[in-house]
Amino acid sequence: MLKRFPFTDSLFLLAVVLPTMVATLYFALFAADIYISEARFVVRSPEKQASSALGLVLGGAGFSVSGDKSYAVVEYVRSRDALRDANRDGAIQKAFSHDGLSMFDRFGGWFNGRTFEHFYAYFSHKVGIEFDTGTQVTRLSVSAFSPRDAQMINQRLLGHAEQLVNRLNDRAQKDTIALAQAEVDRAKDRARNAAVALAQFRNARRILDPEKEAAVRLQMVSKLQDELIGARTELAQMQQYTPENPQIPTLRTRIAALGKEIADQTGQIAGAPDSLSGDAVRYAALQLDAEVAAKQLASALASVQDAESEARRKQAYVERIAEPNLPDYPLEPHRWKAILATFILGLVAWGVLRTLIAGIREHHD
Repeated sequence: MLKRFPFTDSLFLLAVVLPTMVATLYFALFAADIYISEARFVVRSPEKQASSALGLVLGGAGFSVSGDKSYAVVEYVRSRDALRDANRDGAIQKAFSHDGLSMFDRFGGWFNGRTFEHFYAYFSHKVGIEFDTGTQVTRLSVSAFSPRDAQMINQRLLGHAEQLVNRLNDRAQKDTIALAQAEVDRAKDRARNAAVALAQFRNARRILDPEKEAAVRLQMVSKLQDELIGARTELAQMQQYTPENPQIPTLRTRIAALGKEIADQTGQIAGAPDSLSGDAVRYAALQLDAEVAAKQLASALASVQDAESEARRKQAYVERIAEPNLPDYPLEPHRWKAILATFILGLVAWGVLRTLIAGIREHHD
């Protein structure tokens, strides 16, 4: 059989035996143990109503799941910023590049570079994060070559994820309150300008309230008219019964003075260009502006309080369901499964190649 098919036997050695031996050698001597630390958490908020079973449990305490910030956390953990924040002291890179690891596994070995981009590409395969839309629970897993490194990296990523949620809360709160405060500032300016305009009008016209001033002057005119009527009646009586009475000229002078005073007072109330009736119109407009500005200011101040309450109500919190665990034993690599898979794939490849070679030989024959 060996003499009849020497090339096929060589192919079997190359396609099956050699890859299986290499896989066995690698997984037996070089492949490092991989420990996986997991953490589970939810990002919850008192703003929304939850629809999932876990959300209903959390909702019983007055909170519900905040899905938008959960997606933000997922994208952050997968980003370069998360790696940069967690690796500020170089501990993460050291965990994957120390000399105790083989050249096949460690960062900076045979198959990867040494830049931050290379490390980010390497690290991306060590971190897994999934957001379950059904349970609203986010699962964070970290693979490392020692139990404590896996737990440490998981704790750092989770801590920075919490800081991200806090930053989002602070940003949203500041933006909401800033908009409300800006409206308060504008309302204050309008109220101040209206008060200044009203005060300037009063100072220029030297009156506090044209309507009250007009009422006082109307009372004065009424009294003057009563005096005028009395003086005219007295004059008529004197002219009829004592035509030679020396007080008649005095009464006539008094009647003329009363008539002139009544005309002056009436002109100041209405009719003249600078009468109180014209001032009352301008004063009413200014007073209306001041009242509207005061109400707008009160409404804006109330809006600031509402904005602060709304910002607090919309704050999200990272609630840890399961802390990052310290693995007891390595979960990867699956050495025997990998060796068996290599052997089976080799057999498949050998069978395909053998069939092709047999077909080529028949064609030539």
